[in-house]
Amino acid sequence: MRLLVLGGTAWLGGCVATTALERGHTVTCLARGESGAAPKGAAFVRSDRDEPDAYAAVVADEWDVVVDVSRQPGHVRHAVAAFADRSGSFVFISSGNAYADHGTPGDDETAALLPALDGDVMASMDTYGEAKVACEQLVLGAFGADRSVIARVGLIGGPGDIFDRTGYWPLRFARPATPDGSVLVPDAPEQSTQVIDVRDLAAWIVGAGERGVSGVFNTTGESVPLPQHLEVAREVAGHSGPVVAVDQDWLLAQGVEPWMGERSLPLWLPMPEYAGFNARDSSAARAAGLGTRPLATTLADALEWELASGPERQRRAGLSDDHERALLSAFAG
Repeated sequence: MRLLVLGGTAWLGGCVATTALERGHTVTCLARGESGAAPKGAAFVRSDRDEPDAYAAVVADEWDVVVDVSRQPGHVRHAVAAFADRSGSFVFISSGNAYADHGTPGDDETAALLPALDGDVMASMDTYGEAKVACEQLVLGAFGADRSVIARVGLIGGPGDIFDRTGYWPLRFARPATPDGSVLVPDAPEQSTQVIDVRDLAAWIVGAGERGVSGVFNTTGESVPLPQHLEVAREVAGHSGPVVAVDQDWLLAQGVEPWMGERSLPLWLPMPEYAGFNARDSSAARAAGLGTRPLATTLADALEWELASGPERQRRAGLSDDHERALLSAFAG
């Protein structure tokens, strides 16, 4: 199989390229190269997708599958126009953020979507979901339902998670901020998590191309209650100190951000408006070959990567040691 990855030098794209190479496929990565190098064995084409001739070096070739992880409708518009007659299929990595409602657990791919972004440029993450909807429409319009794969992914995790949402908890349990080992966690027994290991997602994407899969899929991990997820992270880290569970109203009052960003608690989301965000039906993807490894394996490998890459690096999500100590002190007082 001849695979073209639009990207391929960052986390997911790189994993897709690596997986395809391991399976014996021919891989080309087209990217600016600012996120790193293409995997060894892949051809690399340096290109800026904002330029009108972005695909000039590859558009004359025939491809079995093109994989695109873009969030910019303009990039996707030009890509599908370039490859509609040059590729057997087009796999677009969309997002669960494309859905209009996140409050209903168990929704499948037929749930209502946000309105598509009007325009080719997503100016901020505030319109991320709308931009992904626009991208989906462009892919389906150019390739048709029988030659398209739309993968609406949930939270991606595992080794290499530079966004710090899945590595934060095993690392925090492995390295508590307090002398007695206390760790602050959200008290959210009704909330679900749905992490998919980046390696499992990449394997499914490549496998979809191999098997000629088409359709729209929620590609997520198994649904696991947040307290159970945290307990797995704790076991992986070998933590035996106190666990201090605090309700969401107190956390919000203290200025703690949900999900991601500075001064945040990753994976936590306000309830009930996000009750379905990490509880979507992924049975269609599983019927189409999606397999997922145990959460403990994903978190253990994420922790190993965190420790090897330097726990003191600047982080994109989570509480600093000082913030956590201040919060624990305030809660105890």
